[in-house]
Amino acid sequence: MKNEKSPPFRLRYGFCIIVLALFGLSCHSSSPFTIAVIPRTSGTGLWEPEHAGAEEAAVHANTRIHWNAPTREDDVEGQIALVNQVVSRGYRGLVLAPDQRLALIAPVRRALAHGVPTVIVGSPLPVPAGEKLSYILNDDEAAGRMAAQRVAELLHGHGFVAVLGINPDISAVMVRARSLEMFLGESYPEIHLIKRTGSFNFLHEHQVAEETVRENPGIKVIVGMMWASGRAAISAIGETPACHAKVIAFDPDGSIPFDEPAMDSGITQDTRAMGRLAVELIDGDRHGKAMPPLIKLQPIAITRQNVNTPEIRRLLSMEWRATPWVWSTAR
Repeated sequence: MKNEKSPPFRLRYGFCIIVLALFGLSCHSSSPFTIAVIPRTSGTGLWEPEHAGAEEAAVHANTRIHWNAPTREDDVEGQIALVNQVVSRGYRGLVLAPDQRLALIAPVRRALAHGVPTVIVGSPLPVPAGEKLSYILNDDEAAGRMAAQRVAELLHGHGFVAVLGINPDISAVMVRARSLEMFLGESYPEIHLIKRTGSFNFLHEHQVAEETVRENPGIKVIVGMMWASGRAAISAIGETPACHAKVIAFDPDGSIPFDEPAMDSGITQDTRAMGRLAVELIDGDRHGKAMPPLIKLQPIAITRQNVNTPEIRRLLSMEWRATPWVWSTAR
């Protein structure tokens, strides 16, 4: 009797296995296509627009955005942990603005090895673009020349400029710093640079700015290669009545303090466009379109004259929702 009932039992068992397998496939296929977007940090006027751009593209692509970031730009370990979660949590794409050029190489390669289409924005990594890896970058050579031209105008072609916040961990900063130095060296040989390395730490940058102003009492222009450096320079100048230097700052965080006499201008990258284009590239990969190796966006100068224009206000807006909240009193 036992042997006679064995075949039907095995058939029923095999049928159950097939049903369970199909159910699992169905659940996976119906799960939302989610893209992890990891900026350098969150809650800032530089990177929240990236969130807005990503959400705008996600609405049109019928995808979801998982936005998460370290609480500080110098929390490299925190960002590494977030990138590692991309694979473990099954996200289908990655958009990353790296906090450090070397430490993020291994986590990004791990995501690529698992077939996760990845777009690096803001600052490049020393990993060549490939089938699943694309870069969307600010044209930092143009940004450096833009800053150099403004320095030359403020100094009337001769004098000293202090360049603070030269951070070797951020490739984009090094590119813009080299571009500024080359442009001034070739076009304005009578302008001399005082260079200082820096980091995202404001207290450190403030100390460097204070020392620079104290040791160079006649300094007329300071360029902050990062917003921490620019803010620190504005603060140090304000604390030194004899100093009347003007500050050009990169990557301003939200509203620019033009009420401060030292603030001359800001030069920023279009992170909103970066977020939108990155999600569009990953969605295109999902539908069989090749990802381009590199897209470069033009830097944008922000001055007292254009800061209140609709274009600049939208660029700096921290409203990340694809559509505004609509409140209803209906019950």
